Amino acid sequence: QVQLVESGGGLVQAGDSLRLSCAASGRTFSSYTMGWFRQAPGKEREFVVIVNWSGYTSYADSVKGRFTISGDNTKNTIYLQMNTLKPEDTAVYYCAARVSRVPSRTPSDYDYWGQGTQVTVSS
Repeated sequence: QVQLVESGGGLVQAGDSLRLSCAASGRTFSSYTMGWFRQAPGKEREFVVIVNWSGYTSYADSVKGRFTISGDNTKNTIYLQMNTLKPEDTAVYYCAARVSRVPSRTPSDYDYWGQGTQVTVSS
């Protein structure tokens, strides 16, 4: 069993930055694909970025160049650095883990989810 706990969300203005954290317990990341997804009110949950521990990363076009995923194996934590935030980035952000090194952008392919952290960007 894996537990994921996100933190770092908040209310910011357009153009600001935030860093989200996702701390995992129960297992290590070495065989997993990790991802950040988000869900805005009235919308489907959508892919933001994924990484597996062979180093493969993939970003949604809407965040490419502004968001960066990173990880710290010693802390079993992944991070999402979000720069130049826009109002359309407003959503609940979720960390997810897939018990496979095969990357996927599909939320239903992920086995474990955190509780989510709210990010609100005002214009």
